Amino acid sequence: MAVTGDETETGSTGDFTACQMHIPSSNLPYGGAGASAHGSKSSGEDTVKKREYRLMKNREAARQCRRKKKEYVKCLENRVAVLENQNKTLIEELRALKDIYRHKIQ
Repeated sequence: MAVTGDETETGSTGDFTACQMHIPSSNLPYGGAGASAHGSKSSGEDTVKKREYRLMKNREAARQCRRKKKEYVKCLENRVAVLENQNKTLIEELRALKDIYRHKIQ
């Protein structure tokens, strides 16, 4: 049995699905501080608000990126463990078949 990255393995070796990156929608409001024009605000205040909003969005995006990376790495680690167990089982099966073959020849 060949193992590819697209397979889903279940059974005694464990469960895993293909590691995928999910892109959840952001909880941030769309449009930001510059969405509506107010005549009473100065250009400097608008610039500061836009910068604060941009930094807030960037922090949220960085947080999401770190979370997704952590999930992805954990998924890959689980997959490595499953594949190592499967490899061990296949090696043991190969040894058993070789022993049976040797006994039939002799």
